[in-house]
Amino acid sequence: MSELRLQKFIADCGITSRRKAEELIVQGRVQVNGDTVRILGTKVNPDVDAVIVDGQIADLGSVDKVYLVMNKPRGYVTTVDDPEGRRTVMDLCKEVSERIYPVGRLDYLSEGLLLLTNDGEVANMVMHPSFNITKVYEVKVFGSVTETILKKLRNGVQLEEGFVKPLSVRVIKQLPNKTWVEFRLGEGRNREIRKICEACGLTVDKLKRVAIEGLTVEGIAPSKFRYITKKQLLNLIGVSEDGKKLEGDRAWMSSKKTVNLKKKGVQAGTAADDEAWIKYRKETYFKSVKELDERRKSEEEAAKAASLAARDEAHFARKKKKALREKKKAEANYKAPHAVIVD
Repeated sequence: MSELRLQKFIADCGITSRRKAEELIVQGRVQVNGDTVRILGTKVNPDVDAVIVDGQIADLGSVDKVYLVMNKPRGYVTTVDDPEGRRTVMDLCKEVSERIYPVGRLDYLSEGLLLLTNDGEVANMVMHPSFNITKVYEVKVFGSVTETILKKLRNGVQLEEGFVKPLSVRVIKQLPNKTWVEFRLGEGRNREIRKICEACGLTVDKLKRVAIEGLTVEGIAPSKFRYITKKQLLNLIGVSEDGKKLEGDRAWMSSKKTVNLKKKGVQAGTAADDEAWIKYRKETYFKSVKELDERRKSEEEAAKAASLAARDEAHFARKKKKALREKKKAEANYKAPHAVIVD
């Protein structure tokens, strides 16, 4: 076998993704023929060189490639393990005997389509911008989205990591106080949609990835997953076995109709870019939810106390009326004596 870059070889062995493998090399956690290697350009021959990662021997022949399509729920971290002890997506597929890892990320509060595999080459195809794989998200934001807001989202924003612009943005559903918006991204950087929304003054309530090119989450219940073959996966994401982009647009198209704001108009209520919605953003989400929960409990306790007080008051009022009735009855039945004998 010809020589391979060390990080690619580690990924092909199913130990971790290529990107993570690069981090392990730099951290000095990889040995080649007994020597610690920290240079990313290092090449190895799988037939000759012995590679050990964190004490584990990397062997191409011992790995069965596995591909899982999961519908990630909210409240799970997209990582193999979490130092904070939070639940991870790996807790949802414990029955899978092979060592797999998530491809890309969906943050803690996000949900939807997540691919897990031990095939580093395929993982790289899905994540690398050069393959131009379209990712589709449905995002519910607080407030009413106007034409002006929609234009800002479509035009893109300048972030610290550079200029980002969605392939398309459209409104797909209007609610009394919230709006569903569909985003289509060509690159999909870390937390890109949340950052775009925040840069435009919007606050995300729910974020769900529904498709990666032609691969969708349809038919998979939250917290569940299904197996898929490599051939099926590559065909759906539009990449050939030799890693070349296939011709033709294979991106998934939603059946949900676009809401024409010019014709239908914006729903009544506070605009989506109003500062009143900021308290519901991720960094303050749990605090806001806790405050709302405490307020709700306080209101329920106050209502309960008022109800008990009203019931007690009604009870005492009934007792008072009963006592008056008995008094009147006693007075009505009272017969005075005909004569009183006085000594």
